Amino acid sequence: MAPNGRLGSGPRCIAIVGPFQSGKTTLLEAIVERTGAISRAGRVSNGDSVGDASQEARAHAMSIEPNVATVEFLGDSMTFVDCPGSTEFLHEMRNVTPVCDAAIVVCEADERKIPALEIILRELEEADIPRFLFINKIDTATQRIRETLALLQQASRTPLLLRQIPLWKDGIAVGFIDLALERAFIYREHAPSEIVDLPEGELPREKEARFAMLERLADYDDELMEELISEIEPPRDQIFDDLSKELRDRHVVPALIGSAERGNGITRLLKALRHEAPTLAQTRARLGIPEEGAPLAQAMKTLHLGQGGKLTIARVLRGAFHEGDSVVGSRGAEARIGSLATLLGSALNRKTDAAAGDTVGFGRLEGIATGDAFAAGKARPEAIVSPAPPESVYVLALRVKDRKDDVRLSSALSKITEEDPSLVIETRPEMGEIRLHGQGEMHLRVAVEKLASRFQVGVETAKPRVAYCETIKLPAAARGRHRKQTGGHGQFGDVMIEIRPLPRGEGFAFQDRITGGVVPRQYIPSVETGVRDALKCGPLGFPVVDLAVMLTDGSYHTVDSSDAAFQAAAKLALAEALPKAKPVLLEPVLSVEITIPSEALSKATALVTGRRGQIQGYDERPGWNGWQVLSATIPESEIGDLIVELRSATAGVGTFSTRFDHMAELSGRPADMVLHKAH
Repeated sequence: MAPNGRLGSGPRCIAIVGPFQSGKTTLLEAIVERTGAISRAGRVSNGDSVGDASQEARAHAMSIEPNVATVEFLGDSMTFVDCPGSTEFLHEMRNVTPVCDAAIVVCEADERKIPALEIILRELEEADIPRFLFINKIDTATQRIRETLALLQQASRTPLLLRQIPLWKDGIAVGFIDLALERAFIYREHAPSEIVDLPEGELPREKEARFAMLERLADYDDELMEELISEIEPPRDQIFDDLSKELRDRHVVPALIGSAERGNGITRLLKALRHEAPTLAQTRARLGIPEEGAPLAQAMKTLHLGQGGKLTIARVLRGAFHEGDSVVGSRGAEARIGSLATLLGSALNRKTDAAAGDTVGFGRLEGIATGDAFAAGKARPEAIVSPAPPESVYVLALRVKDRKDDVRLSSALSKITEEDPSLVIETRPEMGEIRLHGQGEMHLRVAVEKLASRFQVGVETAKPRVAYCETIKLPAAARGRHRKQTGGHGQFGDVMIEIRPLPRGEGFAFQDRITGGVVPRQYIPSVETGVRDALKCGPLGFPVVDLAVMLTDGSYHTVDSSDAAFQAAAKLALAEALPKAKPVLLEPVLSVEITIPSEALSKATALVTGRRGQIQGYDERPGWNGWQVLSATIPESEIGDLIVELRSATAGVGTFSTRFDHMAELSGRPADMVLHKAH
């Protein structure tokens, strides 16, 4: 029986999250080895780990999508979902964690990673996910655990509850004391720790740390508080019940220690998860899902496996699914389950059914996307959680290397955006571009690599073109006469126009000042059509904006005049007038909000001013201690790799959002460079 007396909790699903390079995939490997699913742990650096099995993940030695592994521990089924830690792939976590029973936050005593840890903890806090802290790399720690906890507490709005303290020998952590069990353990390499007698001299330190733990729990348990005041030793079952309850109610974040690389602290972590993590019923209650109803599941990740087809990784939240069952998604799509399988990294183990609590791969659920709920039968379920994709911060223009791949590119792009909703495809016909938007340079590089490796579509990438425009600074007038004599009817149109600049952002205005019928009424719309067509490309080679065109005079021929003739005359008149009106180049300027840790404010300011940007001001990030929001305006042409330099200056955590602000006149050398490139 579990220390808190709970049995029959059903299959668990646990997310593994944490900052980049904190050891998440290595922890998954240690768990898979400890539970006997593999005989020997691989290493990420060797490219032989259960997780990060994709070609792209191995090439870059980093997680780029969730790694899923279902194992058995003490007779219980547990699925672990290792989520990428890089800021560029953080969105993957948002579709996984809501339907997990709890999360393990892998971290270390590294001050440089505190902002990244804060971002991840804030995501979990706002999604209301119960969480454990696993303080990794304890074998290389150089500071006291109390100092480490104080450092990590800066990142968490919820109190951290220390569950274990290290045993030190010659400055190296060789084991730990479990404060709930009051037992000492000595680490063994890639094996469960060995219980030992509490070393001489450690009792006062253990009592102090244990009392601090109990005191925190007593904040939420009046009976425990009375026992502490009365110096009565609380029963162990009561302590474990409190640990489970305060985790489930999100009052505390239990902190355990270990070394994923050496397999230290893994068994105690697994036991804490087994005994204390919320059950499926409690997770359903958190999500507001009734216990009764049709079988229900939530898609947390979509994969396209080449010959294996589409695989939807989902957690069953209610009821059971079977091969061949018909399902309907929360967006109305209907599909039939082609196959079912549990996952151990890239290995699939076929099964015929999936019970409540299971996390499995569903084969060929066409139309069911990442983030969708789906249910058995014909009744469309309500959406459970559908996180909005983050705003893109990096964009590339794509072009197929081989023209025959044009059609295949469209299909491949559809599949990679189905796998990863934070990738956005934008078609800009007026620019002749297909654009891929994402979360950073590596994010898009991996997407391009997937196009080649998984879908055999090679693409070239380039910086997107900037939507420059031009306008005029002076009024001007010109006449346009179109006369053409051919066999039969000829063509004749004659117009006189005046143009003048409009205030920035006013666009285009057309005015008719014809008197006496010199241009018949039926041809005046043709004049406007010709003008609008001519404005698509001005004398500098860009669309012309912010000007008014006035039709003042003209003439016509009763036989030869036509709509086409007056359109041609209008184009001739405008082509003559625009060069006389002092055309100037305009560039789009964006309003930018940059979010960075406070210590990086000066670096961010320098990045803005170095890109012809204007600082508008800065303020504290609401609700985030030690963070700033810098407001600025920056030309769109300078935004390109801003995120790359910003992340470099902020240990990977800086980001920004943009919106169009205005068009601004561009002159001097920058304008000359644009015009030279355009021509």
